[in-house]
Amino acid sequence: MTETQNNILSILSRYWGYTAFLPFQEEAIGSILDARDTLTVLPTGGGKSVCFQVPALIKDGTAVIVSPLISLMKDQVDYLKELGIAAEYLNSSLNAAQRVAVLRRLAAGELKLLYVSPERLAMPEARELLKKITVSFFVIDEAHCISHWGHDFRAEYRQLGFIKEEFPGNTLHAFTATATPEVQADIIAQLKLREPAVYRGSVDRPNLTYRVFPRTGNGISQIMQALKNHAGEPGIIYCLRRADVDEISEKLNALGFPNLPYHAGMPEEERKRNQDAFSQETVSLIVATIAFGMGIDRSNIRFVIHAAMPKSIEHYQQETGRAGRDRLAADCYLFFSGADYRTWEYISRDSSERDVIMRKLGAMYEFCIYPHCRHKFLVSYFGQPYEAGRCGACDYCLGELELVQDPLIVGQKVLSCVLRAKERFGANHIADILQGSATAAVAQWEHDKLSTFGIMKEHTKQFIRYMIEQLAAQGFLERRGEYVTLGVTASGRALLKGEVSPLLAKPVVAKTKKEAREKRKARRAAD
Repeated sequence: MTETQNNILSILSRYWGYTAFLPFQEEAIGSILDARDTLTVLPTGGGKSVCFQVPALIKDGTAVIVSPLISLMKDQVDYLKELGIAAEYLNSSLNAAQRVAVLRRLAAGELKLLYVSPERLAMPEARELLKKITVSFFVIDEAHCISHWGHDFRAEYRQLGFIKEEFPGNTLHAFTATATPEVQADIIAQLKLREPAVYRGSVDRPNLTYRVFPRTGNGISQIMQALKNHAGEPGIIYCLRRADVDEISEKLNALGFPNLPYHAGMPEEERKRNQDAFSQETVSLIVATIAFGMGIDRSNIRFVIHAAMPKSIEHYQQETGRAGRDRLAADCYLFFSGADYRTWEYISRDSSERDVIMRKLGAMYEFCIYPHCRHKFLVSYFGQPYEAGRCGACDYCLGELELVQDPLIVGQKVLSCVLRAKERFGANHIADILQGSATAAVAQWEHDKLSTFGIMKEHTKQFIRYMIEQLAAQGFLERRGEYVTLGVTASGRALLKGEVSPLLAKPVVAKTKKEAREKRKARRAAD
């Protein structure tokens, strides 16, 4: 072992208490110390921060870390200070006196790490100040924000290419947990990285078990069942909207599941208090929007529940990745509805990045609706090979999903009904026709006289709706226009001719859920 390696391990042990590296940490640290630009993609919980914090302590000068969120900067700096490391941040949350104090320490060469927002670094006076001190290297954290193809594109991140132009003597290091191959290429190009070393850790989290369910009603009963599976264990419930956070948090508290809410609409003091309560393990359950979790350093989270579908695979990977960082078994539950897709579609209607957003939303919806190995889907999405046959850690590979025996016939029944209703009605109305429900709308349009009326009467409406959603996700149906009517696609017409066949799974029923609970207990006992 070289002297440098001994020094790295000594610092790792002294400050963080670790005696060994996680995958690619040593390589990333080595490249920074060797003054080579890098792009490092490590999964959530893979130890990205250590990769640049350790060399910051070894090299002369101050490492400048560009971070997208004020709350994340504060969490990181507070943690470093607890470890006895000289770190500060510069952002809009500081008052004049605090800002002067940080600048004084920076000019005196007292800081090993300085966290800044991209907006702050873009200011000419900030760049001039950095040119007067010894900068050891620059880091772009959450680097996927640079790319138009990324899931959290930030225009101000796009301008960070000036770093290599104005600081040619300094190396630049990009870090992210979630980047597809096209995003990785865009990061390298936009930051003007020079022959960078690229380290890509596996995105797979084999200790996480993924389960996806169609949401029934408001999902409270399903959430309660998941919580009962993890009585007393720490977990996070993610919601789509702030109003959902307030409603679900209040209902769960009333039902005997103590929790705290967290979203950006709350007073900052209350939000910070609730986050600290979870981080310090005085509360075990948080109900939150995606604003929660960045910088949370709690390794024993045993479950993550999504009360609605996230807007991208990247968000899902990042949020579920907060479970099981101690590498013990953890569970991820997703309760979704087609309404989630339409909500995200509506939210993105005026975005300049709408095409990218909708493509990512489509992939997320496919993950929810298509019966397949969840681990393989996630790994393949990020452009990595998945060597295992069955993962043994998702609803599909555990045999918890029961496939429809005659998917072609079911698909043809649904699509025939859509055509006979002139492709002018939504999923709920089509399901009523197929089930033979004589609703007022069905009677008004005389759809009780259609040949497809009641041809799926042996099934529940939930079953029929789930078939419709799967056929839409697989491209046989599409939603059209302001009123979200169903239409048959070219692939759907091929299905009607019997030229192709869908793959359809039945909704999970109570018996299957009970069997799943037994499997979960057995897996955790094995761990």
